[in-house]
Amino acid sequence: MIEIRWHGRGGQGAKTAALLLADAALSAGKYVQAFPEYGPERMGAPVQSFNRIDEQPILMHCPVKSPKVVVVLDPTLMASVNVTAGLGPDGMLIINTGLDAVEIKKSVKFDGKIFTVDASKISEETIGKNIPNTPMLAALVKITGVLDFKSMMEDTEKKLAKKFAHRPEVIEGNIQSMKRAAEEVKSA
Repeated sequence: MIEIRWHGRGGQGAKTAALLLADAALSAGKYVQAFPEYGPERMGAPVQSFNRIDEQPILMHCPVKSPKVVVVLDPTLMASVNVTAGLGPDGMLIINTGLDAVEIKKSVKFDGKIFTVDASKISEETIGKNIPNTPMLAALVKITGVLDFKSMMEDTEKKLAKKFAHRPEVIEGNIQSMKRAAEEVKSA
């Protein structure tokens, strides 16, 4: 089983990214869980979302304490939230930042693999808004291989087509942002 924790702020799409990942995993025949954890619901407030993905039924229904992967949608959270809590040395940290992964490695107390992608810049250029969730989802799948990338992209496009049927530019922008993030993600 792989456990994933998403860190973001209200409005950045951490919950939506976890749900899109779960939907794609379910479509691939895997067992999944996706759930958020947040306090007062307001834009900008810190939020966390979680995924569990496995080939076998998932019988546990408890918080994710030791994730294999942590995804940080807003790098400013790293100053106030211990985003590496419970992340072992074999884990992966994926951060939305314009900084190089080697620079981040110097400032983060984490011995595992660190990946960076400027999902905010990508989403602004492709979607027209700073909503980094879908580019970060693509980076996660590309890095971990938890799902077949092409299948995940097709599934996500179908989900977006239902939600944004009357806004094809939103669908296309998200798909382009995901493709770019998969190409531009870098490791330390």
